[in-house]
Amino acid sequence: MAHNLNYNTAKQKHSFFSVKEKVWHNLGTVIENYPTSAEALLYAGLDYTVEKRPLFTLGNHSDSILNNPDYHGSIENVNAQILVPDYYSTLRTDTKEVLGVVGKDYHVVQNIEAFSFFDSIVGSGDGIRYETAGALGKGEKIFITAKLPDYIRVGRDDLLEQYIFLTTSHDGFGSITASFTPVRIVCQNTLNAALRNCTNTVKIRHTVNANERLKQAHQLMGLSNLFAKEIGEIFNHWAKVRITDAEIKRLVQVAMAPSKEILQNLQDRKEDELSTHYKNIVDGVLEYSAASPTQKEVTTLNTLFGTYNAVTGYFQNVRNFKNDERKFKSIMYGAGMQRMQSAFNLCDAFARKGNIVLN
Repeated sequence: MAHNLNYNTAKQKHSFFSVKEKVWHNLGTVIENYPTSAEALLYAGLDYTVEKRPLFTLGNHSDSILNNPDYHGSIENVNAQILVPDYYSTLRTDTKEVLGVVGKDYHVVQNIEAFSFFDSIVGSGDGIRYETAGALGKGEKIFITAKLPDYIRVGRDDLLEQYIFLTTSHDGFGSITASFTPVRIVCQNTLNAALRNCTNTVKIRHTVNANERLKQAHQLMGLSNLFAKEIGEIFNHWAKVRITDAEIKRLVQVAMAPSKEILQNLQDRKEDELSTHYKNIVDGVLEYSAASPTQKEVTTLNTLFGTYNAVTGYFQNVRNFKNDERKFKSIMYGAGMQRMQSAFNLCDAFARKGNIVLN
């Protein structure tokens, strides 16, 4: 199951929804209108609760029963005898599946509480739009994508929609994480740019204070307004910075370099020693930069902003991925994100210093 979406056997459907477009292997529920948080919870199959229960192991007597070839019962019919101190299991109450093993300080944050995070940011009914949500594995991991009501405008015609992506788990691995991400409307490029002086991510540990911190998260996510203001100023400045074809190629070469060895070859001007695979990737970005209709429609061709969009657009619209999940992982926190971050840093340095800095 490469997609790893949870399949609810009782409801006979995958725990995922999206608005208007089929994504993620064309699975899940597609709806036409943006749902409320309560509706999104149901459409995504996240309307279940998780309990933290004491963890037991089997004693010697139980082991002897299970090892008896004449015993044909299940492990559930054998009484556990030994309590495991300071450890608990997290149990999905509707399917009775164990999702993980956690410590005594772990606090379950229910799925409905994760949605309340979004409602608290702008107020229920004030314009937040739930785009996607779903559960992975047995339901131990969930994710939600919501669109904020405001836009970032670059120049006259280029609009960046503002999204918040939240993920959390019930298996003891990972924090509750919410990230602010602007997405360019015209070509749907994910822009995971981390700014010089602020972060676009909030992380909350699964402790007894987690619910209280979720209630206060809208204050922490005030950074999204700061991020939007700063990113808008940066991108509008980049849209006015002209860059030559040779400089574009150099910036793309450095941004897409996967290793220090390739960076060294670039620094030494030994392009004949670069791999064909790497050269093809660079050519793909450059072709998108020069030929993509969106570059011309929003008049970003041969600008610093257009160069940055060429890198992000390559991963969203050109690069072939094995499946949607691989694409999502690459863009959000994998190699794609790293290359886009590198492009952002290079563009930032170019705007301030006027040259390409090998990083």
